[in-house]
Amino acid sequence: MMQVRHGIHRIQAPLGERFIAMYLLTGPEGALLFDTGVADSVPGTLLPTLEEIGFDLADLRWVVSSHCDFDHTGGNAALAAAAPHAEFLAGRADVAMTEDVEALIAGRYGEFAVRDGFDDPPETTAEVRRSTGLVPVARALDGGETFDLGDRTIEVLAVPGHSPGHLALWDAANGTLLISDAVLGETVPTADGRAAFPPTYRDTARYVDSIRRLRALDAELLLTAHYPVYEGAAVAGFLDDSLAYVERVDRVIEQVLAGGEELTSLELIRRAAADLGPWPAAAAEYLIFPMTGNLERLVQQGRVVEGDRDGIRTWRWVA
Repeated sequence: MMQVRHGIHRIQAPLGERFIAMYLLTGPEGALLFDTGVADSVPGTLLPTLEEIGFDLADLRWVVSSHCDFDHTGGNAALAAAAPHAEFLAGRADVAMTEDVEALIAGRYGEFAVRDGFDDPPETTAEVRRSTGLVPVARALDGGETFDLGDRTIEVLAVPGHSPGHLALWDAANGTLLISDAVLGETVPTADGRAAFPPTYRDTARYVDSIRRLRALDAELLLTAHYPVYEGAAVAGFLDDSLAYVERVDRVIEQVLAGGEELTSLELIRRAAADLGPWPAAAAEYLIFPMTGNLERLVQQGRVVEGDRDGIRTWRWVA
């Protein structure tokens, strides 16, 4: 754990080859925790760390889930057992998948199974179930809400794109943005900095809008869930690189489809993957998240047409 600013603590827990960073925001009127990791993160890292720094769980007033993914909400039940007085909150559009792991698996991780022939392997789905303990959301957030910590006010920002109800926090007094997975760079890294899998944003139009709004805040410090701490010029650099990657996906889609073929999502990904990142084939297939978002936006722009081949979605360039 490290204190990155006055009243902001970064607590990093292992997540396979990667890590999940949770954030404790403290003040004289109470504390807020941003994300709980997976179920094992709470007894394995979070609670021992809080005890080590002398934090009294009675001071924990709010637990905000940045979004519905299991590695951000999976520890909710374990923390609720340790701090039953804390109020658990989430973005309104993510509430159903923050409360029910089966809804999460079906609606998010299994979204492409029927229409595109892509799904997580069974062992991955089993690990999601094992690692996830959820609780009811006490209050849904829409962005614009504030939390008074006594010495400063924390503002909730709605930043959809990676998920429909993704939230960020703005600590203006510290010049700090806490964005979790709202922006995802060019690749999601392992703990030692290698490329793990693609940036899995989903709604491209909203993702781009969210990045631009975050960029306009001119934050001094940017705190994410799976990346290093970005400070100073590196903040704008990470956000700008993330926007540039969206444009790169558009260019590669055009290059592959411009020949006139009608391709399924997985066929397109297999031809495009080498130009979009250094991932192994199995990890590269997760390009289906950002690529689908870009393709849907290109359909809306009249540059791509969606079709069907034996029940599987296809894409054809028409611009």
